[in-house]
Amino acid sequence: MTLPDVLHPLRPAIAVAESYGASFGRRVEGENRHHAILPRSDLFHGAVPGDAIQFSRVLVPAGDITFMTDHHSTSRPRKVEPDPPFPDPPPTVVVTALDQEGRGVARVDGKAMFVEGALIGERVAVDVLRRKPNYELARMSELLAASPARTTPPCPYFGVCGGCSLQHLEPVAQVAVKQRVLEDALWHIGRVRADELLAPIHGITWGYRHRARLSVRDVPKKGGVLVGFREKKSTYVADMAACLVLPPRISALLPELRALIGSLSIHDRVPQIELAVGESANGGAVDVLVLRNLAPLSAADERELSGFAERHGVDLYLQPQGPASVRPLTPPARRLCYALPDFGVTLDFEPTDFTQVNASLNRVLVRRAIALLQPAPGDRVADFFCGLGNFTLPIARRGATVVGVEGSRTMIGRAEANAERNGLGERTRFIIADLFAATRDGLDSLGPLDKALLDPPREGAIALVKALPEERLRRIVYVSCNPATLARDAAVLVHERGYTLSAAGVANMFPHTAHVESIALFVRE
Repeated sequence: MTLPDVLHPLRPAIAVAESYGASFGRRVEGENRHHAILPRSDLFHGAVPGDAIQFSRVLVPAGDITFMTDHHSTSRPRKVEPDPPFPDPPPTVVVTALDQEGRGVARVDGKAMFVEGALIGERVAVDVLRRKPNYELARMSELLAASPARTTPPCPYFGVCGGCSLQHLEPVAQVAVKQRVLEDALWHIGRVRADELLAPIHGITWGYRHRARLSVRDVPKKGGVLVGFREKKSTYVADMAACLVLPPRISALLPELRALIGSLSIHDRVPQIELAVGESANGGAVDVLVLRNLAPLSAADERELSGFAERHGVDLYLQPQGPASVRPLTPPARRLCYALPDFGVTLDFEPTDFTQVNASLNRVLVRRAIALLQPAPGDRVADFFCGLGNFTLPIARRGATVVGVEGSRTMIGRAEANAERNGLGERTRFIIADLFAATRDGLDSLGPLDKALLDPPREGAIALVKALPEERLRRIVYVSCNPATLARDAAVLVHERGYTLSAAGVANMFPHTAHVESIALFVRE
């Protein structure tokens, strides 16, 4: 399968970083170190022959120069000093790829140069920030030839806030780039190619974040408390009054939250606010804000918080210590859940439980995963890294018997409760296990398996794929949030375990960021 026809005009510019596209860290040392890193070899711009000196852009013979006021002057010859040298023009490069942080990638003297702010196909002038033996870090100083996919970022904080890195690239082109990131990772890391490229999954591009962790900091020099995402490559909190990727009603609360925290007696002891959005019984939204409070609240603080929650229709939780300490400010709190209508299931969760950031895209992702896995009555299926049952329950709804495996006892308890609540307790079983230390003997205790679904964190599932049973297991669906570890694990499944990479594609779970969510199908005849 090729990229969608709608992307055809963009194809000449669509490419991504190859094996050199790995992250080199989030800190760029210093600001513009151009003159320190690239000192001129002599006092003059360019190479000047040894028998000439550059004066006001005119080359004349070296040596003493005599200027006479008139023909009969007897004044002594004087030496004329040259004008100050012209500054070196910034280097110019052509960007051929994007790396996994959304930076442009160019090749300079055989080395990779990572350029902040540049897009594929663009010719840009750059300021070099850091030079290393095998790569350079730079930022765009001038756009000389723009990509046709470049657009004006609608967010006034883009470039300062670290939440988004690709707002200057058209959303359709973002999806195409991410598809290519996946393809390149599979080939350059795993030496595998998919028999079929799945159509990318994408949806709304603004207001999609149903989960977020906002930083909070009291900064008197900026007028008080700041609430928002951190600045790009910094621990500072961006000074922002809105956020376009948050639901509009939450974005509008940012100035109110700044004032709220600033009014508390512990305004300098609230480092973060966590957002979780769920669904209510009537289909509306339930907005939850979890305040991480490092000191006890006063009675006046509690009154301020209660008034805020009532005025804005949000549920406030406090977290004085670890995740287990989270509690509603004024219990009982409303039920927090989300639905998967295609499978007739609803999953309850707590504010700090892991759920997908993009709820609408999660529905489509689950639908595709089930279509690829093809569970049927009589099948025995394993859902590894099952969490609270996001894939387990839809698999069971198709009639298969499912065992969900997860390392968190809390999440296993949540999954069991969700299965019972949806009438799927008899078709599901849940087991606590450390899948990062999976062994063949451990997996054999699950019993014979026909199919499996894997949804690991960024670290991937290398131990698990090496330990998967040989017999009966013919179909594996792998949902990944990191193309590099998916590619590494795919190499094991294909080259060592005898599977074929039948299909792969991306889901644009995080529009305007370089994050790549993907799904792959492995089959063995």
